[in-house]
Amino acid sequence: MEIKHRNKIRLAQHIQIHCGIDVSPDALFDIQCKRFHEYKRQFMNILGVIHRYKKLKEMSDSELASQTKKVVIFSGKSAPGYYIAKLIIKLINSAADVINEDPRTSEFLKLVFIPNYNVSLAEIIIPASDISQHISTAGTEASGTSNMKFVLNGGLIIGTVDGANIEIGEEVGKENIWLFGALTPEVEDIRHTQLFHPTVLDPELDFVVKSIQSGEFGEPYIFEPLLYLETLATIDEAYKDKAAWAKRSINAAASMGKFSSDRSIQDYAENIWKITPVSQPNDE
Repeated sequence: MEIKHRNKIRLAQHIQIHCGIDVSPDALFDIQCKRFHEYKRQFMNILGVIHRYKKLKEMSDSELASQTKKVVIFSGKSAPGYYIAKLIIKLINSAADVINEDPRTSEFLKLVFIPNYNVSLAEIIIPASDISQHISTAGTEASGTSNMKFVLNGGLIIGTVDGANIEIGEEVGKENIWLFGALTPEVEDIRHTQLFHPTVLDPELDFVVKSIQSGEFGEPYIFEPLLYLETLATIDEAYKDKAAWAKRSINAAASMGKFSSDRSIQDYAENIWKITPVSQPNDE
């Protein structure tokens, strides 16, 4: 946890220098950094952030004092012509302008979009994560490998039952990963129901949508599953027990040997290339 804290300080310094936002390394760092796309659902994530902000504003001072402090960090790029992805980035930055300047709640919630994501930046961001978000719609992520990098660096995952999340969950154990949402076979039925049998929005989602539609954060957007909010609340509570969180982090990282490059190369050597190690005279 001391190593993790030092990495969070390094990222906080980068954010202050390049984004002009002061964040506390003592807060929970909730990170989603990957290519922007509708199926990767950064949109759902930012709706969750706005929901959290609106709920914080409703709390009394004593209620606020009991909340888990959180820094939500986005990074990634969109394709040049991907208009919707760019609008999502715009919404994140517009919401950050409001959330980070609110004197009553900014101690408990900060929102950051780090620009110009690349490998060098990933080397600063990934080791600083407490939670990383891998929340693509089930059945849409062909593989996904950034989640492996986060867990190898002692960060835990909130994710859907999709892509490599499934294999990681099998290795680290269900107590060290937060999985939620519909399974792949259910997705098409849900889409069909939403298209042909639209229902009244869930009150929690309606609460977020109306706040966006009011112009508080810019362009209007819709739709966020309630299950996602419930899982985020569970993570907040878990982070309060620092010793248990450290145990989860260590167990998760220690269970990731299957995803190491050494294991991958060994599998290729044995099963694809059909080669064996060659002994060198100085091996003895």
